[in-house]
Amino acid sequence: QVQLVESGGGLVQAGGSLRLSCAASGRTFSSYGMGWFRQAPGKEREFVAAVTRSGRSAYYTDSVKGRFTISRDNAKNTVYLQMNSLKPEDTAVYYCAADRKGVVVTTTITGYDYWGQGTQVTVSS
Repeated sequence: QVQLVESGGGLVQAGGSLRLSCAASGRTFSSYGMGWFRQAPGKEREFVAAVTRSGRSAYYTDSVKGRFTISRDNAKNTVYLQMNSLKPEDTAVYYCAADRKGVVVTTTITGYDYWGQGTQVTVSS
């Protein structure tokens, strides 16, 4: 069992930056693939970014490419999402998720086994 706790959300103006963190419990963090998803009001949860177990490979949804960067520190059991050039349409609750198989990068909700409670990101125009 893995517990995930997100932090770093908040209110920011368009064009600004935020860095989300997701701290994981347990000693097997380095064996999990990690991802970030988001859910805006009235919309379905959607994939944002994912990173492999080693951190060497990452994948992004098209709308955040060039603006967001996912990374991880296995020594600290933490995954990050650096968000730059934020837009009002980035407003959502952001969730981190862990894939205990961790073999390939997955972009689907069903591909993840553990979820955090989410952190609110609000971008004002």
